[in-house]
Amino acid sequence: MEFRIERSALAEAVAWAARVLPVRSPVPVLGGLLLDAEGGRLRVSGLDYEASARIDVEAAEILRPGKVLVMGRRLLDICKVLPEGAVECALEGSRFTVSGDGARFGLSVLPLDDYPALPSLPRVRGAVEAAEFAAAVADVAVAAGRDDTLPALTGIRLGLDAGSGTMTLAATDRYRFAVRTLPWKAAGAGAGEGAGSGSAAGAGSEAGAGSGESADVLVSARRLTEIARSLGRSGLVSVALDAGSAGFEHAGMRTTVRLLDGRLPRHEKLFAMEDPAVAVVERARLVEAVRRVSVVADGDGPVQLAFSAADNSVHLQAGYEDDVASQRLPATLEGAREMTVAFNPAYLADALASFDEPSLRLLMMGAGQRAMITGEGEPGRDVSPPRHRHLLMSVKPPLL
Repeated sequence: MEFRIERSALAEAVAWAARVLPVRSPVPVLGGLLLDAEGGRLRVSGLDYEASARIDVEAAEILRPGKVLVMGRRLLDICKVLPEGAVECALEGSRFTVSGDGARFGLSVLPLDDYPALPSLPRVRGAVEAAEFAAAVADVAVAAGRDDTLPALTGIRLGLDAGSGTMTLAATDRYRFAVRTLPWKAAGAGAGEGAGSGSAAGAGSEAGAGSGESADVLVSARRLTEIARSLGRSGLVSVALDAGSAGFEHAGMRTTVRLLDGRLPRHEKLFAMEDPAVAVVERARLVEAVRRVSVVADGDGPVQLAFSAADNSVHLQAGYEDDVASQRLPATLEGAREMTVAFNPAYLADALASFDEPSLRLLMMGAGQRAMITGEGEPGRDVSPPRHRHLLMSVKPPLL
């Protein structure tokens, strides 16, 4: 094996594939990256027991086609310090060499015969816009749990409705619940054709056996966030599912991840709120005010929001006794003369940061009850649910 490639192309490919490598593994070859040079391109692949990644990049010249397995993180470290420009890579006996602009590195190789085959991409169900998918995953991931003893709550529900052409992403840690919908194109509608094929099994009990059918699965929030960030910001991402894994493919990048067992609670009834008080407030000013008053909130001490229709304002306050902070902002309150709610400041800050609309609507049932945040001014807001909703449990306001 021998090939030439631009340092930037090699570094990006190695970094992308190395995302899935285990930090520690009792199987040494799982710490390796497989490099396959043939036909004018370099393919870099990596995997562990939970995920796999494969990327194809153009090589400047393939002098001798071939494959080699090398320690992935060591190769990644080398790529970070290589000089800019063309890089020459070659397999010389039991050593893989990387050189460029006078710098030269040698790496011992791992046994190819011991390396497991990468899983194939599951059957493609459809495609979604890369930028919108990445934004939607980020919006809901903040509500996913971090407790690995409750693995289902560390996941993001990925629901595909072929009938409506809607993808639903949802996450909850029992204290908050985020839901985001976005359009997607089912494979039967011409999206994702030729992107890959795999198992004929359906994804979950609702997935069925045909391309373009609906599906409802649970994917690790951490893994899905990494995938969505890494797939680029333009073009279509193919979405593939089978009974045990999800796959995503875009612009020469292909990755799979094992599904989580279990399901998240359904959100429809939880999100149904009868006759709530509704407040509208400017998002940027509310974000800044929450950040400001939270500096005196010890531990999980709440931030209180007191809305008043009399003077169209919201009064934010946090802290206890003499250590307090407050700020008043303009706000419009509908459905009540006044309403006071309080939230965990970190949960509230996460929720507010997941929106990008200029103004937000807060639907509130009262102290210690549910409150929902949505964007203000979305087309069709009164006809169908907003595309992004974040539910928080209000706590009892503190005695200040």
